[in-house]
Amino acid sequence: MRNPSIQTRRGSDGFRKRVTQYILLLLGAYVLFFTYPSVAATFKWANSADTHSLDPYAQSEIFDLSFNSNIYEPLIRRNRDFKLEPSLATSWEQTEAKTWRFHLRPNVRFSGGEGFSADDVLFSYRRAISPGSKMGWVFQTVAAVRRVDALTVDFLMKRPDPIFPQEITQWDMMSRAWCDQHCAKKAEENFATDHADGTGPFILSQRVADQQTVLINNPNWWDKPEHNLTEVQFFVIANAATRVTALLSGDVEMIYTVPPQETDRIARAPGLRLIEGPGLRTIFLGMDQSRDQLLKSDVKGKNPFKDKRVRQAIYQAIDIEAIHQRVMHDESHVTGLIFGPGIHGYDPKQDIRYSYDPIAAKQLLAEAGYPDGFGVTLDCPNDRYVNDESICQAVSAMLARIGVRVTLNAQTHGQFFSQIQGPAYHTSFFILGWTPNTYDAQDAFFNLVGSRNGERGMFNSGGYANPTLDQLIDQMTVERDPKQRQAEIDHASQIVHDDVAVIPLHQQVLVWAARNTVELQQLADDSFPLRYVRVNTP
Repeated sequence: MRNPSIQTRRGSDGFRKRVTQYILLLLGAYVLFFTYPSVAATFKWANSADTHSLDPYAQSEIFDLSFNSNIYEPLIRRNRDFKLEPSLATSWEQTEAKTWRFHLRPNVRFSGGEGFSADDVLFSYRRAISPGSKMGWVFQTVAAVRRVDALTVDFLMKRPDPIFPQEITQWDMMSRAWCDQHCAKKAEENFATDHADGTGPFILSQRVADQQTVLINNPNWWDKPEHNLTEVQFFVIANAATRVTALLSGDVEMIYTVPPQETDRIARAPGLRLIEGPGLRTIFLGMDQSRDQLLKSDVKGKNPFKDKRVRQAIYQAIDIEAIHQRVMHDESHVTGLIFGPGIHGYDPKQDIRYSYDPIAAKQLLAEAGYPDGFGVTLDCPNDRYVNDESICQAVSAMLARIGVRVTLNAQTHGQFFSQIQGPAYHTSFFILGWTPNTYDAQDAFFNLVGSRNGERGMFNSGGYANPTLDQLIDQMTVERDPKQRQAEIDHASQIVHDDVAVIPLHQQVLVWAARNTVELQQLADDSFPLRYVRVNTP
C-alpha cells in the first residue's frame, strides 16, 4: 500500500468528469423527478471564502469540515438537535474500559463504486494521523485501531475515554482503494485537494478553486434524503456588498456569511429572511510565548510576550465594548473564557475579563522594560470570521495608544492557516477562532493551551505551556465525577485567565440569510449540512 501521508497542492488543471458521474446524475434526476416531481431543485449559495481543500484531513476548520461532510461521512454524525446518531457505523459500545467497538453499516459504496469496509476505517485512521494531516488531534487517546472483521473495528485506547464517540463526529471516511490509486501518485501533489470519492449525500461534479464548486445528488446514498436537491452550486464571493447584492438579485438563494453592517439591508428586502442564532465559536488573540526572539517584531534578542505583564498590557489596552458595538454591531457575546455558553463546563461565574485600562496597560509595559512600546506583526484572516479584518484593525489602533506598533498582515484564510498552524507556527501575534469539536471545555483546553507534545496542543500556535494546566487537562479527560470534573475545568479556566495565556474577545452570533423559499438547518457550531436543505416553489 502506498504511503497515506498527505502532501499539499493548491489549484487544479480542470475537472475529469467520469462517465459514471454522468450516469449517476441521470439516475439521480430520474429518481428525484418521479419521487418529488414538483420540488426537485438546484440550490445556489455563496460564502466569502472557499473551502481550503476537498481533502477531509487537510484542515481542521469548521467551514472546510462542514463543506466536505456533504461528500464524505463519519462513523457517527450529529442530527438537527446536535445529538449523536449512526452514520457509517450502525452502533458502538465499550467492550472493555479501554476498547471502543464500532459495527459498520453494510452495503455502503463510495461514489466511485468501491464498497465500504473495515479496511477503509483503518486506512482513514492511518491517513488522519500521518504527517500533514490536521485531524490527528481527534485520536489523542487512541493507541491503535484493529480490524475484527469486514464490518467491525476496535479502537484500543491509551486510557479510558468515555467521550470518544463525541470526538470523532467530524472525522470522515476515505476509500483506501481510491487513495491507493490517486492520492500519493506524485510527491508534490495531493489528488484529494480538488477531487473526491465519498459515501455522502452528494457527489463532486465540478470544481474551480476560489470560484465555484458544483455537487450533484448521490442516488446511491444509503440514507433516505430529506433534501430535494439535484444540484448544488457553491460560489465564492469575497466582497460583502457584492455577496449581499447577489442574494438580493436572486443570483444566489443563500449566503453563509452576512456582515453585521448588511443585516438591515437584507431585513428590509421582500422575500428574504435573516437566520440568526448563538454561535459556539470563540474568537481570541494569541501570542508567541515559546521562542526566545519573536519572528515578526522589532525587538531583538528577547521575546516580550514571555513576560506576563506585556500580555496583560495588550489585554487591558483592548476596548472590547467598542469592538462589540462598533465593529460587531452588538452581534457578539463578550467573553473572558476560551469557550462560551452552550459548551459543557461553561460557568458564567468564571466568565470575567480584565478591565479595559490603557493607563494601567502603559504602566505594565514600562515595568516590563518597554516604556516606548515595541513593534509586532498581527496575522489575521480577511475572509473567515465575522468582520475579522475589521477586528484586527480596531485592535491595532487600540494598541497604538499604548505604544505597541502593529503591522497588520491580513490575508485569505487558506494562506493564514498555513502560516500560523503547525508544524512551523510561523507567527508572533494572531487572531483565531475555535469551536470545540466535542462541545466540551476539555477540547478547547487540550487543543488551544495544552503544551505541544505531538498530540496535545496541535492548535496552540502561541506555544503556551503550563504543567499544572496539562495535568488538569489530562484529569478532566477521564474524570467520571461531574462535580470534580467541573472543579477541574474551573481551575483550568482560572490558570488561563491569570497567566493571560490568550486574550479572549467574543463568541460570534451566527447570521445567515436566505430566500423564503429555502428551508435549511442552522447549527450552533456554524456547520451547514446540505442534507437538510429544501428549495420550494414560490
